Amino acid sequence: MEFGPVVVAFHDRVLRPRPWTMIQASWAADLSPGLPPGPVLEVCAGAGHIGQAAAALTGRHLVQVDVEPQACALAEANARANLMATRVDVRCAELEDALDADERFPLILADPPYVPQGEVLAYPDDPDLAINGGPDGLRMLRRCVRLAGAHVQPHGAVLLQLLGAAQVEGLAPELHDAGLDVVDVRATDDRRAVAHLRPRTDERGTRDTAGSGTSWCE
Repeated sequence: MEFGPVVVAFHDRVLRPRPWTMIQASWAADLSPGLPPGPVLEVCAGAGHIGQAAAALTGRHLVQVDVEPQACALAEANARANLMATRVDVRCAELEDALDADERFPLILADPPYVPQGEVLAYPDDPDLAINGGPDGLRMLRRCVRLAGAHVQPHGAVLLQLLGAAQVEGLAPELHDAGLDVVDVRATDDRRAVAHLRPRTDERGTRDTAGSGTSWCE
């Protein structure tokens, strides 16, 4: 299927691309000119469509992370099909293992599983691994926030996809601990939203890491 500037192949082991999620890639393109140089990081990348659309629109290199081997294979194939293989680095690993401790990115994208476990059966065509966010839907979102806080550049940006704006409020403790502030939330309805986060800075414009942590414990 066509997804913005790229063409995406997918199968039933990954989440079918949703056209509305193009908002994340488009927002990344809008933010890109004001961000430091460097590659985009996409975690929970699935078939790779959101990050690769963002890379095509911004001209930036891209690092994509997913734990599902078949999703990683699809992301690599889609990068080749869209003539982007030389600037897309697909890493098949758990979030906590995918990045070096000193890697920093100007722009981080995440579309993690965020459906509460009790609602998963309402989506029988979607793979459980791709949508099941645990009892409150926030399990993977918390991990993504912690990773973003540890790896975003001081004047960078994070675009996080969630199950509506209400989930942003549920992440308040994790956002505080990660040193991230909410800049804006764009919601298409009460179950579809993208939050723009930025690193907290002090009055001198340097990264304020007070209260931020890098523990991966749930």
